[in-house]
Amino acid sequence: MQAIKNAKAWKFGDNIDTDLIIAARYLNTTDSAILASHLMEDARNGFVDSITKGDIIVAGENFGCGSSREHAPVAIKAAGISAVIAKSYARIFYRNAFNTGLPILEIKEADSIKEGDVLEIDLKGGVIKNHTQNCDYVFNAIPPFMLELLESGGLIPYAKNKLGNSNAML
Repeated sequence: MQAIKNAKAWKFGDNIDTDLIIAARYLNTTDSAILASHLMEDARNGFVDSITKGDIIVAGENFGCGSSREHAPVAIKAAGISAVIAKSYARIFYRNAFNTGLPILEIKEADSIKEGDVLEIDLKGGVIKNHTQNCDYVFNAIPPFMLELLESGGLIPYAKNKLGNSNAML
């Protein structure tokens, strides 16, 4: 996966649960475009209309807590968010994000990133450059298998590729 460049940071706090990411009232669909149109609606009204493709969500502790639904990372990715950076994640959200091909990174300095900061992420090198504040943050390397999931676009495309049949039903 290539580096993420010139991405604007959008800040959220601690304990952003899956109902704030995509409200339960929209879970009667799996259409990613519909889910994306309601991203963070209850956390910040008008958020989807403010973001640009490639932007990044930055949050505090326990991002993605609550329900184990995959709708949350699907909505984030479908809205054009290129990555999520947080101090920590709910474990099921962490895995669901990689399964859907959404890069998520844990850094203890997430609070120091300000809304509007311009960031660049080198996923393979483990570095986030904050061009606005002229500083770098280091994150733990993403395991090779997880990088393969991201590069494939998620678990289903990865598995189809490994099976050698892009039309395989999984």
